[in-house]
Amino acid sequence: MYPVLILSSAVMAGFAAVDAARRGRSWYVWSRIVFLTNIIGLLVWLVMRRRWPVTDAAIPPVRRAALAASGLPLALFVLVVVALTTESVLQPARVNGVGMAPTLMADSRVIVNKLAYRVGRPRRGDIVMLFYPLKPERTIVERVIAEEGDSIRIVDGRVFLNDTELNEDSYVPANVRSHDNWGPQVVPQGYYFVMGDHRNNSSDSRHWGFVPARYIVGKVVF
Repeated sequence: MYPVLILSSAVMAGFAAVDAARRGRSWYVWSRIVFLTNIIGLLVWLVMRRRWPVTDAAIPPVRRAALAASGLPLALFVLVVVALTTESVLQPARVNGVGMAPTLMADSRVIVNKLAYRVGRPRRGDIVMLFYPLKPERTIVERVIAEEGDSIRIVDGRVFLNDTELNEDSYVPANVRSHDNWGPQVVPQGYYFVMGDHRNNSSDSRHWGFVPARYIVGKVVF
């Protein structure tokens, strides 16, 4: 989606550059305006160009080609920045399965902030993307329930954190609650206890144990 949008901006910017040069206007300014605003900028140019008649219809072919390609260097720069940002800071992802329903339904699209836990650490209640402990080549989305040093136990599906029952009504509706028992256990240093919101249809720390901090990729922010 993003590459198509960026390349379409480059094509429209090239058209605006050639047309502006033919009319004695600043091809640089108009091509950048159109590139940065896409179709909106192009529509503005199509309206404004009526004020300026063509003054240089015979632009040499080499210069015309250069003007038409004037948006490509900027497009390449933006694509590189987007690629680097996606790799190191923000990562789009798709949710597979219903383990986090109804908070995140199957096939939901999310944005993961991979920088969040380089400057901080996961907190209780955070929805995070992590490497699936049973198959670390896969990633899954879960909710952090307990941090290192916390005591966690589950009684008939009710979660007790440090001997205090959690109020999870806002993200675990009654129809997806489980009735299992687990613990009590204390979360080791450098680990987290995570669960899916769809408690009776989620593979999480109840089944495969605590998650190493290094397995947590980032925080789901959108």
